[in-house]
Amino acid sequence: MSSNSPSAANSWLMLLLAGVFEIGYALSVGGSHGFTRLTWSLVAVVFFLLTLWALSVALRTIDVGIGYAVWAGIGAAGAAALGPVFFDESLTAVQSLWLGVIILGVVWLKLADKPSSTEQPADQPKAAQGAGV
Repeated sequence: MSSNSPSAANSWLMLLLAGVFEIGYALSVGGSHGFTRLTWSLVAVVFFLLTLWALSVALRTIDVGIGYAVWAGIGAAGAAALGPVFFDESLTAVQSLWLGVIILGVVWLKLADKPSSTEQPADQPKAAQGAGV
């Protein structure tokens, strides 16, 4: 389903935005203390709706398994990296290393989305390709 068209690039940008909204959701849920703080709870609901909307738009052209993995990876790594900034949390060097591995995995998933030179163009029928046309 993935391609290198402008709409595919827009989908990846939307997926990145969905990941940013997911970070906001995770951090605001943490700040809500189990949805007992109204302001944080309302912010969490807004981020939740935004992340689902952006993810659903991105998954129109990105395979769901890849899209979900990238979205979850961005959210998890971002929330873990920003938790110490906003809350009294710690992040060790070893944890930072493994968060870096998650980020590298997300980057490699995006790079793997590019079609190889042996793939058939989407607008060329299979029969025409086999006939040497």
